[in-house]
Amino acid sequence: MTEQDLRHQQKQRTRQTLLKAAAELMSSGERPTLEEVAARAQVSRATAYRYFPKVEVLNLEALIDVDTPDAQQVLAGASATNPVARLERIDDALHAMTVANETSLRLMLAQSLELSARGEIDTLLPARQNRRTPLIEAALAPVGDRFSPAALKHLKHALALVMGPEAVIVFKDVLRLDDDEARKVRRWAIRALVAAAERN
Repeated sequence: MTEQDLRHQQKQRTRQTLLKAAAELMSSGERPTLEEVAARAQVSRATAYRYFPKVEVLNLEALIDVDTPDAQQVLAGASATNPVARLERIDDALHAMTVANETSLRLMLAQSLELSARGEIDTLLPARQNRRTPLIEAALAPVGDRFSPAALKHLKHALALVMGPEAVIVFKDVLRLDDDEARKVRRWAIRALVAAAERN
C-alpha cells in the first residue's frame, strides 16, 4: 500500500469519525456546533473545519450517513451465487435511501459541485462520502472469482454509475421517467453489466 493510500484511508477515517460524532449529537434532536462535533470526535476545531468548512454541510451529511443501508442487513438471506439478485437488493436499498433523503442529497450534491467548480476538492478527500461502493463490493464479494480482476474493477465502477442519487436525478429530471420505469432500466443495466463482466 502506498503512502498516498494510507493518507487517504486516514482522512476517510477522520471524516467518518466526524460524521459519527455529529450523528450522535443530533440523536438528541439538536443541531451541534462545529466545536461540539470536534470535541466529541476528539479532533481540533481546525481539523474539523478542514473537512467541513460549514457545520450545516456536516450535519446534513451526518443525517444521510445514518440512513445509509447496512450491507449485512440488505443481503441477509440472499443467494451467495447470484450476483444479479444480490445487486438488485443493493439497488433497491440505495433507491429507498435516496428517495427518503432526496432534498438533503440534492443539497449535498450541489455543495459538491460548487466546491468542484471552485477547484477546492482535495484529491485525497472527496467532497462526499462514497457510500455505494462498499455496498456494491459486499454484494459481489461471494462471486468475485467469477470475474477477472480488471473486469471486477470495471463492473464495480460501472454499477456505481447506475445506482444512487445521481442516477435518480438523471432518471427523474433528465429522462422524465417514473420510479417503475427507472427501476426497469436499472435492472436491465445491472444484468447487462454483470453479463459483460463475466465475458471478460
